[in-house]
Amino acid sequence: MEIVEFEPGHAQAFHSLNAAWISKYFVLEAKDVEVLTDPEGKIVARGGRIFMALKDGVAVGCAALLKMGDGGYEVAKMTVSEDLRGSGLGRLLMQRCIDAGAEMGATRLYLETNSSLGPALGLYRAMGFRDLPPAETPYVRADVFMERPY
Repeated sequence: MEIVEFEPGHAQAFHSLNAAWISKYFVLEAKDVEVLTDPEGKIVARGGRIFMALKDGVAVGCAALLKMGDGGYEVAKMTVSEDLRGSGLGRLLMQRCIDAGAEMGATRLYLETNSSLGPALGLYRAMGFRDLPPAETPYVRADVFMERPY
């Protein structure tokens, strides 16, 4: 298993991995479609990063850091293939995001999630994220807001 920087050839896997988990639990929203159809333009070109988890060269997970206007980065579009959930891969992806944020001088990491995603919430809290009051968001499904200051 390795975690690598996003390359253009990863775009379809990034889309497929995220569309699968979002569609399983929620509905793909306009903002999802916008980001998933153009990850380079909507994330990388705007100062963000995407990490892909590869197993034997096949993408099995991903996570993105979206640059925010306040010096922070939003952790977004993080998922692991269903057959690898519980394997520790999500923790590795989140640690890569934390390390990358530190490398880039981030003031904080921020994320939005849903209260029904218990294992994800447990991971975020275990990795130093704390709950924030509700915020304005383009996502209907987002009802939990968290940050991890540096």
